[in-house]
Amino acid sequence: MSTLRVTVERLTIHEHPNADALELAQVGLYRAVVAKGAYRTGDFALYVPEQAVLPEELVAELGLTGKLAGSAANRVKAIRLRGELSQGVVCRPRALDGVDLARARADGTDFAAELGIVKWVPPVPVSMSGDVEAAPDLLPWIDIENLKRYPEIFTGGEPVTVTEKVHGTACCLTYSAEDERVQVTSKGLGAQRLALVEDAKNLYWRAVRGHGVARVAAEIAGELGASRVGVYGEVFGDGVQDLGYGADSRRGDPAYAVFDVAVEVGGLVRWLAPEELTKVLDGRLPVVPTLFSGPYDARQVMELAEGRETLSGRAVHLREGVVVRPLSDRYSSAVGGRAIAKVVSGAYLTRKGGTEYE
Repeated sequence: MSTLRVTVERLTIHEHPNADALELAQVGLYRAVVAKGAYRTGDFALYVPEQAVLPEELVAELGLTGKLAGSAANRVKAIRLRGELSQGVVCRPRALDGVDLARARADGTDFAAELGIVKWVPPVPVSMSGDVEAAPDLLPWIDIENLKRYPEIFTGGEPVTVTEKVHGTACCLTYSAEDERVQVTSKGLGAQRLALVEDAKNLYWRAVRGHGVARVAAEIAGELGASRVGVYGEVFGDGVQDLGYGADSRRGDPAYAVFDVAVEVGGLVRWLAPEELTKVLDGRLPVVPTLFSGPYDARQVMELAEGRETLSGRAVHLREGVVVRPLSDRYSSAVGGRAIAKVVSGAYLTRKGGTEYE
């Protein structure tokens, strides 16, 4: 789940192909449906992204009563309006009256707190929860921003790898070589520096045990001379999320696939580049499918995000999306951190009965 920021953006307006009274306001590579004539190309407006939860008074002010998602009808969710995918809400609430919008955009001002907008946090099933303990030495996973919001992360022709984004729950394991300690957590708990107490019934510990992840992490530490190793994998299958990939994680070991590895050597933490990750794992753990390696092309990446999943080998359902990273790990000034981004498929965003547990 990416970081929630509610910012002013410069709009590009496009014609809606199927509705005379509607237009499409583009922010980055996102498009949101707006009333025709409400904005012109070059205008500045507030962009409220998906998974934002709005206070009741703001919902009413924007004329969105009964139109948003969730039991309280207050959560922004991608929808299709007259056949066009609409992601996020473009608006100019009264709270921004008198605000220099051009300056706010240049400064990157985040209006979430001022407007009472918060990030949606899905409920956690019992199988994914458990007792926790402080874990300051965890190597936590990072939030991946959406390429549509930050299209400048990559440059055309840059060598990249595109992997399939798997709809499961992220399992983050940290192995400390000094005392051979193993700590397991979810992405959400890891961000709080909390680890799950070992429990044979817990989904994450079941995956770690069943696939020998701690053993592989210890082997990697020895091979690379690392003091800490972080192995990040997706736990998936029926009983985890609504997309199961033909795997049953309710009986036996949960299905699991690695998507990232970090190592600390000499006090410095680095992420293994895609080719190095494959070489280091050497078949010891399953990995997420690679869909493409080569020169970056934004249009190609958007196309790869759609279609059917390849993880099962049987294309049993739609694809969640893709993750893009450079062949050589680097810093991105666009996001102020690691150069990595995701694109989520339109079919996934607008499916019925979806779950989003972390």
